[in-house]
Amino acid sequence: MSTHHDAFEIFNKHPTLREKLVGAYNAVTETLPFIARVAVTLYDPETMVLRSYLHSSCDDNPLVHYQALLDDAPSLKEIMKQGHPRVINNMLTFEHKNQEHLRRIGRQGFAASYTLPMFNNGEFFGFIFFNSFEKDVFTEKVLRELDSYGHIISLMVLNELSMLNVLPAAIKPTDNITRTRNPETGSHLDRMSRYSRIIAKEMAEKHELDDGYIQHVFMFAPLHDIGKIAIPDNILLKPGNLDEEELKIMKTHSRTGREMIDNIIDNFGLSNVDNISILRNIAEYHHEALNGTGYPDGRAGEDIPLEARIVAVADVFDALTSPRPYKEAWSNDIAFIMLRKISGEKLDHECVEALIAHRSEIEEIQELFKEDVYG
Repeated sequence: MSTHHDAFEIFNKHPTLREKLVGAYNAVTETLPFIARVAVTLYDPETMVLRSYLHSSCDDNPLVHYQALLDDAPSLKEIMKQGHPRVINNMLTFEHKNQEHLRRIGRQGFAASYTLPMFNNGEFFGFIFFNSFEKDVFTEKVLRELDSYGHIISLMVLNELSMLNVLPAAIKPTDNITRTRNPETGSHLDRMSRYSRIIAKEMAEKHELDDGYIQHVFMFAPLHDIGKIAIPDNILLKPGNLDEEELKIMKTHSRTGREMIDNIIDNFGLSNVDNISILRNIAEYHHEALNGTGYPDGRAGEDIPLEARIVAVADVFDALTSPRPYKEAWSNDIAFIMLRKISGEKLDHECVEALIAHRSEIEEIQELFKEDVYG
């Protein structure tokens, strides 16, 4: 009787996606030690932007917080269109090396690269990159082996994204009913989630936020108000100010939202999804205020989770700049003034400034996700 080391033994436990990727990288390097890095980028079809998501590197990541329009990376766009991988055995001689992602990789010292597109039922959703510090290493034999690892990694990522999609899918039937009686539209969720990503990315270096954190803030932000499903119509749709008792009931939606999310996580076995605490914190604490006057717990300052502070700013800004039955949309300039007026008191000052610093991106989002006057 003999023993055998399972290269994917970590998969038998309850690893995060990041741990799975590192485990896959370690398995690759057992037979292909010249592979120095494996990285994953995700594609947003609505904005046609490609963004860095995960990587195996323990050292510096050359594509940290990288994003680009796919149209601005023609060699990658061609891979996506053709559905075939790309081999670069010598980065110095590659004709498209002037592209930003290739320049960054080159500065890091990588000499060769193998890129696999990821598809789900024919729909493109990102790339996997295998990088090496050595040139001319991607022979046909090596590529056949990497193809197997690449598809395993693709399935890992797809499984993670599918689990994340369980949450909005589980809520959607009720949410569709709620949205017909809620002044907030789907366009609001599209915009505020992308404002949240802008803020998180701007704050990433100071707070050491990785690309996974930024992506999950973006993905989880639209679920911030799911607890409103439980609020009665006569309160949720009341045109005037709420009285004391009605306001008390309205404020229960943040705790109710957290409880709903906890139930879904438990029922669908999602507790080990990367950064799932971000979702919990967004739902429960996005109405907390910096000065402690918010709800549900009256938390103050940095006791409020960063992701909740980020989403609060994004949510308030979009509410100010969107039309509502009771008000006209404010201009961005007036909204910026208001955000700064209440920053440090209600909203996080750093989050406010992080958003305001990206006016051009804000305007692009507003143009792409215009308000639907029909709701």
